[in-house]
Amino acid sequence: MTDYKRRPNVAGGRETCAPEDVPREMGRLLSAYEARDEVSFADIVGFHHDLERIHPFQDGNGRVGRLVAFKECLRHGHVPFLIEDSKKAFYYRGLARWESEPGYLLDTCLDSQDSVAALMGAFRIPPPCD
Repeated sequence: MTDYKRRPNVAGGRETCAPEDVPREMGRLLSAYEARDEVSFADIVGFHHDLERIHPFQDGNGRVGRLVAFKECLRHGHVPFLIEDSKKAFYYRGLARWESEPGYLLDTCLDSQDSVAALMGAFRIPPPCD
């Protein structure tokens, strides 16, 4: 059994999925994501947003969600992204406005991806590939 949240919670002042709906919504999210033939960087960012909107755990959703996105980037041959403290305000704005302007979150994650790519280059770490 998965230990999903048992009490309602909020994220960034927004209501999240009701505890009783989490298993169903997580099943839908994971099924739709895994059904893709190819997964783009934008798909991973969208999956990350959707996971954060469900907010399936009582605590640690942001950290878990960013870790899953990091892993999915590597799995699908994309340079991962890390949200630095200096970019958190843009990241939270992007999450909040995804439905009306997905470019905010996508651009923030792409910028963060560029930072990781530069760091990888400095340490001579080859980029991930399929």
